[in-house]
Amino acid sequence: MDRKLTDQEKVRREKLKEISKTTNPYPEKFERTHTLKDAKNLEDGEQNISVAGRIVFARKMGKLSFVKIRDIEGTFQLEFKIDEIGEEKYAFFKKLIDTGDFIGATGEIFTTQTGEKTLRVQDFTFLGKALRPLPEKFHGLTDTELKYRERYTDLIMNEESRKVFLGRSKLYLFIRNFLAKEGFLEVETPIVQTSVSGATAKPFYTHYNALDLECNLRIAPECYLKECIAGGFDKVFEIAKCFRNEGMDTEHNPEFTQVEWYASYWNFEDNIKLFKRFIKEIMIELTGSAIVNYQGNELNFENDTWERINYIERLTEILGFDFINENDINEYKEKVVEKGFYKMEELEEYKSISQLTDFLYKKLLRAKIIGPVIMYNYPAYLKPLARRNDKNEGIADCFQIVICGSEICNAYSELVNPEIQRKCFIDQLEAKEAGDDETMDLDEDYLNAMELGMPPISGLGCGIERLLMIAYNLPSVRDTILFPTMKPNTGKDNE
Repeated sequence: MDRKLTDQEKVRREKLKEISKTTNPYPEKFERTHTLKDAKNLEDGEQNISVAGRIVFARKMGKLSFVKIRDIEGTFQLEFKIDEIGEEKYAFFKKLIDTGDFIGATGEIFTTQTGEKTLRVQDFTFLGKALRPLPEKFHGLTDTELKYRERYTDLIMNEESRKVFLGRSKLYLFIRNFLAKEGFLEVETPIVQTSVSGATAKPFYTHYNALDLECNLRIAPECYLKECIAGGFDKVFEIAKCFRNEGMDTEHNPEFTQVEWYASYWNFEDNIKLFKRFIKEIMIELTGSAIVNYQGNELNFENDTWERINYIERLTEILGFDFINENDINEYKEKVVEKGFYKMEELEEYKSISQLTDFLYKKLLRAKIIGPVIMYNYPAYLKPLARRNDKNEGIADCFQIVICGSEICNAYSELVNPEIQRKCFIDQLEAKEAGDDETMDLDEDYLNAMELGMPPISGLGCGIERLLMIAYNLPSVRDTILFPTMKPNTGKDNE
């Protein structure tokens, strides 16, 4: 069904017809000499400067008008004078050009009496008609759904959103430069995979028509990256799009991006040192300071003497019983209920020891941490790809950084013993049979690489979105995603 046009939209379409009589309203290109950001640094008197952008403000007067144009990095003022561009062009400008339109202008740089760097326009080119008007008031979009659904409008009107997504681009560049300086090589691994591995999560499934093969979308690049280590790479990393077919909340999105890196001959203590420096330099790069405010909490990344918390010891203290030796899920639940933490019906969905322990940790321990905190000494059954501790095989040699109740990174001394790894995969299959749908498959290709031999390895994975949430004090992970998945817009609201 055709959408009903507003009066303003009808007027703009009439203007488009008028423009089309004398010029192409959607020209092929425009030669700029400077971006708007760069133009602000030019000296007064510089001639033949050409800039372009979208008109976001226009004050049209008799013989003198001012316009502000914008691109992703800045805003710049243009001055239109009838004496400079002539009566015909000035009339065209006043009658046919609206906010939202694109324009290119050439002229001389000067500074106004109010101190604003401005281009005195001597010629201009119309570059594109906006058939819909920009929102009149757009102070960050109070309609959150519209903000996510129409990110392009959000970017046009909201400076904070432009800052975040410019920051996301800067973050990718920073990560690549930082890891390159540390000797890491960037690689690419498959997104469509034939085995659910690399993390414990519920996957998305798809069908590979050319091979008539049931596949899953990547939940983590871990196993492939460690296969690269087996193949001879000493240090590798990937900025990887990952998919986990699970719930959505302020901290989780089923489609997300993480950076993972792996280093031969390291253990997890080496990764602790690297990550402290990594996150400190990120905050300085994105915010200008290693001390940031996140959701009312001051986080100091300048001071690297972060608290360490022993996962098993602390959770045992909280629960009041030795949970690490529980091997019957029903008896485990009964003890939790007896202690008064939850009712039995609240624990019904947890089908395995690992699921229940992870739930209790997240709710009773992790949720109360501000941090940054180094959480270490995890139960080995929670980390099927992590190295078992030499003194206690029930403990995994790994750590997570926890900030304001959220996991920021996950890192291991990697398990490289193929016999133990096979047993861990078999344990995962048994948990799957018991009803745990977040377990891994038995990955024979990965086991084959391990059997060829691997050196000592430590790896780390860190979510891009959560880094941005901290840097820009954002309440939801969707505020860091340019185009979060939304239910289709039926268009009924616009009919």
